[in-house]
Amino acid sequence: MSTTPTTTTTTANNPSGLHQQAATDHEMAAKHHKSAMESHDKNNLSDAKDSSKKAMDACNSAQKKSESACGSTSN
Repeated sequence: MSTTPTTTTTTANNPSGLHQQAATDHEMAAKHHKSAMESHDKNNLSDAKDSSKKAMDACNSAQKKSESACGSTSN
């Protein structure tokens, strides 16, 4: 299940929409990284591991969307 908001096809395929999607995923990754940090500070390794996995998934998604967004802008 994705935590990224859905967008219309028109918005999703234009450069602005693509950059918005990338930014949203980067923000989610940062949120999960902060959560992992807080869990580590509390020695809660189970929650830290869960947050780390979510951060990695969001980072991977953000990377793909960033490539698409930047590619559409440079064309």
